[in-house]
Amino acid sequence: MMSIVAIVGRPNVGKSTLFNRLIQRREAIVDATSGVTRDRHYGKTDWNGKEFTVIDTGGYVKGSDDVFQDEIDKQVVLAIEESDVILFMVDVESGITGMDEDVANLLRRSDKPVFLVVNKVDSATRVADATEFYALGLGEYYTLSSINGSGTGELLDALVEKLPNEEEKEEDELPRFAVVGRPNAGKSSFINALIGKDRYIVTDVAGTTRDSIDTRYNRFGFEFNLVDTAGIRRKTKVKEDIEFYSVMRSVRAIEHCDVCIVMLDATRGFDGQVQNIFWLAERNRKGIVILVNKWDLVEKETQTMKEYEETIRRQMEPFTDVPIIFISVLNKQRIYKAIETAVEVYQNRSKRIKTSELNEVLLPIIDRYPPPAYKAKYVKIKFITQLPTPQPQFAFFCNLPQYVKDPYKRFLENKLREEFDFTGVPISVYMRKK
Repeated sequence: MMSIVAIVGRPNVGKSTLFNRLIQRREAIVDATSGVTRDRHYGKTDWNGKEFTVIDTGGYVKGSDDVFQDEIDKQVVLAIEESDVILFMVDVESGITGMDEDVANLLRRSDKPVFLVVNKVDSATRVADATEFYALGLGEYYTLSSINGSGTGELLDALVEKLPNEEEKEEDELPRFAVVGRPNAGKSSFINALIGKDRYIVTDVAGTTRDSIDTRYNRFGFEFNLVDTAGIRRKTKVKEDIEFYSVMRSVRAIEHCDVCIVMLDATRGFDGQVQNIFWLAERNRKGIVILVNKWDLVEKETQTMKEYEETIRRQMEPFTDVPIIFISVLNKQRIYKAIETAVEVYQNRSKRIKTSELNEVLLPIIDRYPPPAYKAKYVKIKFITQLPTPQPQFAFFCNLPQYVKDPYKRFLENKLREEFDFTGVPISVYMRKK
């Protein structure tokens, strides 16, 4: 599992600014999803080759009259419990406050590594002022300015040394298929129907599932783990502290699975929240299958299924090469087709194309449809290879990679899909200097 770093502290010490700076440090696409409670964010980043999740918690204020504050405080505590390392932020301008001492008391009860981070230190005078924070009794501190980034490198160097080493992936580790979606879309019922027994509690009350639970499953001669997750709601709908914990686990399940089975309720459609889940899976470069559940409740005409599917594909543009299956868990209609398709998507995601075959198939197409000239300069693509990554990534070597724009990269992606079948799998295309 990926390590988690929680940023905690009282309000207005610069936690969100530091969070934004941390997750923008990698060159690749970074997922920074607005969180599930007031002022909550989480995102992925890496430093010195170590990847980890960062949580920006709300400001901790003990005994506040704010109607939201009690819930925020509970969720700060849960974030501390879930994290592997804690960044405790304070503000050199205001010095130690009573709220800082409240947070320090909270952290002393934790057995997690704590880094005391003194923010807004952007001059020699303020470096001297920071010595005051020794009085919090948390040992050494790190000074930085989250606005301009000074000092963050030293902090991150020390931080990654404290992150637990990820367990080496066992050769026989099973693929993971995460069933995700809004609350009450039928995720637990789907898994119960597949395995033939009531493994999970199922009720009409949204949010019955509170955690992500694995079930080993074998179908079509293929063994894998099915992961049932808590439904992911809009952040304004998440008020219970236990539900915040559940949603954190659901996001982690997406990050650590191979295929996301995105389930939606046919009576509600591919709405904004389902789209958010879909794009979270896409940004994490996971295989994706969309299941439209409760299809038996929809009034149908001749073209109903076709029109419904076309509507979903318009809403997921430009990544439309995703299987969409209409099911009824209650009637066990097409549920095994759903799993068969998920296995095919997993195999597509694991596919390796020989370099010789790539060049033999694609170079003639590129010769016929070369990249557009830019500033009277012509781009010549000479060589193509698939990169050694868990998901399909391809490098196109050429003389002027900087002149190849996104529309032509999409053209190359479409040709890869046409020739080699990567249905349900995001593809990354990179232009490299020959």
